[in-house]
Amino acid sequence: MATSSVKIIRNKKDLRAQVREWHMADLKVGMVPTMGALHHGHLSLIREIQKHVDKVVVSIFVNPKQFGPNEDFDKYPRSETADIKKLDEVDTDLLYAPDVGEIYPEGFLTNVSVAKITEGLCAAKRPGHFDGVTTVVTKLLLQCLPDVALFGEKDFQQYTVLKQLANDLDIPTDVMCGKLIRDDDGLATSSRNVYLSPEERKTALEIPKTLKQAIEDIESGALSMEEALAKGTQHLLDSGCKEVQYLEIRQSDNLDPITTTIAETSPILARILVAAVVGKTRLIDNMPIKIFF
Repeated sequence: MATSSVKIIRNKKDLRAQVREWHMADLKVGMVPTMGALHHGHLSLIREIQKHVDKVVVSIFVNPKQFGPNEDFDKYPRSETADIKKLDEVDTDLLYAPDVGEIYPEGFLTNVSVAKITEGLCAAKRPGHFDGVTTVVTKLLLQCLPDVALFGEKDFQQYTVLKQLANDLDIPTDVMCGKLIRDDDGLATSSRNVYLSPEERKTALEIPKTLKQAIEDIESGALSMEEALAKGTQHLLDSGCKEVQYLEIRQSDNLDPITTTIAETSPILARILVAAVVGKTRLIDNMPIKIFF
């Protein structure tokens, strides 16, 4: 049986020692935090960060603090053996796979929270979610102290929040955004896609199609922003989505709402973002859009 070339560490002491050794050798270190169940979207992030650093740490930790009481923490896919094989394929240097006690030891009382940009969008239906994300990412970045950390574009609100977090807390890590990767049929890659039945996947494919149509309607001037969003929401419901939690357009840099008062120049670079439930699976997606006034 082949032996993995990925070094596996499960505690912060050994992680810090390894990263310190790399830094002393003047090597630049990158980190890709994940919750495992790795797919080709994750692997694309690893390949991307390898262009910017000498050594790559991938963390796998299914974070209980970012799951709500009725969400899928217990059922979230876990597949460390398969994940290690995939990490081997892209020449990952180190896997950091701590247990819950390593991240949240007995007596842990601290919560890290970012204001404003954690309001609305995903936070509206997932109260406490971003506090869980910002707390665990703070822990991971301080345990590793990488020079660069890469987060996926699919979770665009999360990326925006984490970039703000690192800036505000003076964490010496450059937070970068990795390109959103899609499956061959156009669906945004996600570990939760495995939950979809073949029929549900057909319904899910209407999500990226709806975003593209809304962008065309708005950028061509055929519909106003409000009309295009209403049309898109109704189409998703008619297509079989159980719920459309949001379909909104926000400014790209800070996720502020789009208003005519901000139109100093035209166009405004923005994001159209969506969260919809197909069957029992919650899916998110987003695309860039130009808003003209």
